[in-house]
Amino acid sequence: MSLFLATLLVGLVLLVLGAVLLADTSFVRSALKAFPRSKTAAYLLFGGASAWFLSRVAVLSEADFGQYRQYLFVVFAAVAVLSFFYVAEFLAVRGLAALILLAAGPLLDSAFTRYEIPSRLFMVSVVFLILTAALWLGAQPWRLRDWIEWLQRMPGRARLVGGAIAAYGLLLVGVAFSY
Repeated sequence: MSLFLATLLVGLVLLVLGAVLLADTSFVRSALKAFPRSKTAAYLLFGGASAWFLSRVAVLSEADFGQYRQYLFVVFAAVAVLSFFYVAEFLAVRGLAALILLAAGPLLDSAFTRYEIPSRLFMVSVVFLILTAALWLGAQPWRLRDWIEWLQRMPGRARLVGGAIAAYGLLLVGVAFSY
């Protein structure tokens, strides 16, 4: 993935997320409140993260336990399937966190050793911030529910946060076209 594409994608995702929070309609509020425990979101996000992770396990090299990749594939596939039955609580949040962790690799790789472009740090910084949040939410997924409640507790707070996220997304889109 090119640095331009990585920065543009992160900027567009932030723009969309910011626009959704800026809208702050009753539909957005109810969807946000329902997200952490949504079975549909869990199937989509955790299922997608599991498929992506298993596709990475399927092509492990010999240096990365490749001689055991079939065993690892079966074990991790079983863990993914059993997660839907035994740890279904907040599985959508865990799936989102896993997708963020998997997506961060190609995004950060695009900026690796590109020292001649200091503006790459706008994208890299926000990716590391989101990556840190994903690690935290993967370990404590109920914190997203608490954050959503905090966000909706005061009128206008969601719009303020959405505006800040959208503004940074717009900045990243501009930075992408400056490379």
